[in-house]
Amino acid sequence: MEYGSCEYLVPCGKDKFISKNELLLHLKTYNIYYEGQNLQLRHREEEGELIVEGLLNISWGLRRPIRLQMQDDNQRIRPPPSSSSWHSGCNLGAHGSVLKPSTLPDIQVTDVDAAVNTESTGSNTGTTRLQPEDPPQLLRTRSDVGVRRRGSSRTPSEQRRIRRHRFSINGHFYNHKTSVFTPAYGSITNVRINSTMTTPQVLKLLLNKFKIENSAEEFALYIVHTSGEKQKLRATDYPLIARVLQGPCEQVSKVFLMEEDQVEEVTYDVAQYIKFEMPVLRSFIQKLEEEEDREVKKLMRKYSILRLMIEQRLEEISEGPARL
Repeated sequence: MEYGSCEYLVPCGKDKFISKNELLLHLKTYNIYYEGQNLQLRHREEEGELIVEGLLNISWGLRRPIRLQMQDDNQRIRPPPSSSSWHSGCNLGAHGSVLKPSTLPDIQVTDVDAAVNTESTGSNTGTTRLQPEDPPQLLRTRSDVGVRRRGSSRTPSEQRRIRRHRFSINGHFYNHKTSVFTPAYGSITNVRINSTMTTPQVLKLLLNKFKIENSAEEFALYIVHTSGEKQKLRATDYPLIARVLQGPCEQVSKVFLMEEDQVEEVTYDVAQYIKFEMPVLRSFIQKLEEEEDREVKKLMRKYSILRLMIEQRLEEISEGPARL
């Protein structure tokens, strides 16, 4: 990967720019830190515009539960025989044979409240197919009333599209009993983005990845430092560029997904006092109050003197005509 030099500016937010040369130096440091890992970033140029792309780590920092969407097509999809692994945990043999029938995620579509058949025996082949009572990938429904019966045929492209949207949040897939839950604080996920995507676009991409029903307007992205400083990314900011400029080390700073109305920004100056113990903070306050009292007394003496001088001058003016 070459890091050439160029003098034109790259936007990194509203009325904020950075030179391409400086950004490439930050990018080089970033990729050296993540050498050999999938968090390395790539860059390219399109019509003279520098574009950086790759994975961005985002930590969950939610205090309130989120709601998972109900899948549009109310069916589970059997993975093709060539798949060696799947998010639901099913295991397939080299030729697509089922090694553990109890974990097979392919289930006939039935009414939500209907009981699931546990066994069906073929009259000609004599083979037995087991039906799991509690499959790892539970049916997504639009309501608790029931769903329509649909055909089970899906094209390979549709199967791939649906599986792509079956990501779990730290192992938590959709479950109609636990569709409202709170991700573990500080747990990390990631999304593949580029440097032209703004904060709202990244938020929508993240919510769509996990099929979260909440609106993107309920959330915000923050850069949280170990010092306690919290910097909110504005709607016009580019999160990937912000991450590169902050540096790669997540022990220094992380990108957090938090509620829009639950978190306040903490400036660097305020963050310096956050980790002090209460006795130390009280001593700071006491010293500030003493300094304030000294300044108040100093001002009172100053204006008392001025008042006396003004009164004396007025007396002299008033006595002048009387003498005449």
